Amino acid sequence: MEGGAGTYSSRTAEEVFRDFRARRAGMIKALTTEVEKFYEQCDPEKENLCLYGLPNETWEVNLPAEEVPPELPEPALGINFARDGMDEKDWLALVAVHSDAWLLAVAFYFGARFGFDKEARRRLFNMINNLPTIYEVVTGTAKKQIKEKTPNNSSKSNKSSSKMQSRQVESHTKSSKMPPKDDEASGEENEEEDEHGNTLCGACGNNYASDEFWICCDICERWFHGKCVRITPAKAEHIKQYKCPDCSTNKRTRA
Repeated sequence: MEGGAGTYSSRTAEEVFRDFRARRAGMIKALTTEVEKFYEQCDPEKENLCLYGLPNETWEVNLPAEEVPPELPEPALGINFARDGMDEKDWLALVAVHSDAWLLAVAFYFGARFGFDKEARRRLFNMINNLPTIYEVVTGTAKKQIKEKTPNNSSKSNKSSSKMQSRQVESHTKSSKMPPKDDEASGEENEEEDEHGNTLCGACGNNYASDEFWICCDICERWFHGKCVRITPAKAEHIKQYKCPDCSTNKRTRA
């Protein structure tokens, strides 16, 4: 569903949402875990550049399409020109805002092209609205909202002891797999699952799933899918202090 010429029939809101989610995941990578690569490609000396999210959960920085009108709505043009004139965090946040706007435009472009009725459009919007925006993921707003909704977040002081013991998610130990399945009463398990069902991966921005390994950055306290940051449970056991890719490169000298 990349927008190439062709026949678009019998498409559903769920298919458009899958396309939205994949493009979103790619753009989140560009603005978080792969930000160094993205930063370098946005050279202000180059022509007007755009950030594209692709349906295979990757991203690219490229020139806009030459045809008029384009097959798909175009992202914000010239994002590279402001790169060196702003604080990097502010620049990334600005690109994130425009990326959110572009994703919505693409999703509802498909909805119009596929002839979605009122109910299909509502269903599509509701699915999209259940995900945090790219801006919320990039700026950490999504994580703050989760903390506000979860008053029983544990303190950092419990990290070391819980790491080698029960691996309980409320301790926020870096090698925890969420949620805990042992040594907990069934009622507490259910409550904890509800509490952390809104936890978001700092890399792909997707919600927590109980069958996936997660790791918490000791610096920014964001959670990540182990697969997104290439950390396995076995490797995590030998990490004294885990730094996510973003925090590991945060000391880079800016232009």
